[in-house]
Amino acid sequence: MSEPIVEKEAGPPAGAPTTPGAAGTPTEEKKKREYKDFGHDEEKATHAKVDMAQIELKAEDLYDKDKVDLETVVLDDVFTLLQCTEEGLTEAESKRRLELFGPNRLESKEQNAFLQFLGFMWNPLSWVMEGAALVAIALSNGGGRAPDWPDFVGIVLLLLINSAIGFYEERNAGNAVKALMDSLAPKAKVRRDGKWSEIESADLVPGDMVAFKIGDVVPADCRLTEAINVSIDQAALTGESLPQSKKAGDQCFWGSTCKQGEAEGVVISAGGNTFFGRAASLVGQDDDTTGHLQKILAQIGSFCLVSIGLFVLLEIIILYPCFHYSHRRGLDNILVLLIGGIPIAMPTVLSVTLAVGAQQLANNKAIVTRIT
Repeated sequence: MSEPIVEKEAGPPAGAPTTPGAAGTPTEEKKKREYKDFGHDEEKATHAKVDMAQIELKAEDLYDKDKVDLETVVLDDVFTLLQCTEEGLTEAESKRRLELFGPNRLESKEQNAFLQFLGFMWNPLSWVMEGAALVAIALSNGGGRAPDWPDFVGIVLLLLINSAIGFYEERNAGNAVKALMDSLAPKAKVRRDGKWSEIESADLVPGDMVAFKIGDVVPADCRLTEAINVSIDQAALTGESLPQSKKAGDQCFWGSTCKQGEAEGVVISAGGNTFFGRAASLVGQDDDTTGHLQKILAQIGSFCLVSIGLFVLLEIIILYPCFHYSHRRGLDNILVLLIGGIPIAMPTVLSVTLAVGAQQLANNKAIVTRIT
């Protein structure tokens, strides 16, 4: 990602009018980077103007706003920095940039479904239930009596039901990024080699010229070059309840919907580097964190585990030596302690309750990322 997309002494885009300077004219004559106010006066006022001739933009710099902010520089400078024109990129250049920047789509991590399912059996409460199942089927086999199959089957069924409910709901919640992707435009109208054509939106790259009209989904983050009575609905991204009017020079976000008019624009960011992509990445950012309810359940499970362990130890120390209990009778008592000492149905009840809540949220268009 170190290949420059703009040479150090890059001039204005091809076909743009130039103003030759007199001999000995210093670099002040060269066009400078300026910031335009889009409602962030206090934030943008801290940026200094930068001499365009001194900028050597590399791929890794394109999304570094400390070096260049394509969202706020004047539109002419966007074309200069991206080394493109309103005629669009060439096919060869677009392929090179696709390899450089990657496709215009969100990358989702696939989880191993089997390991995810087993994960619901790995917690203190489940450990006690698994220990009880082991006692019922294996250790209690003796004394002229058959293993305790009813208890074993009941415990295993509870474990499987609880894990299945949790797995199903969290698997659905894990499709949040896919649900977001399904709302994006699969096709985009783009100008390349001076001609308009329709391509997969995943093939868009920074510098592409795109067009959209009423009813279309904006295919990437772009700065508008032409706008005719354009109104954009970006409520899903910014929370603004009403469509926003846009004019030439304004920015449109990937995933927003054109509610009125038609427009053309230049792509300034694609894929995970868009406003939409950054928001989607936040959706899965807490995958490794522990929810408050999970912490409480872990504490309850740990308390039950320690308490049952102490009682089992006392039973082994007292009943066998003092009362000379048989092997099978002692294990039956231990099994009673294991099953009776934990809220064995609590994980299942909680999973069902959380699943119902997640379903109600989904019915109200909320994306549930994780059941915690």
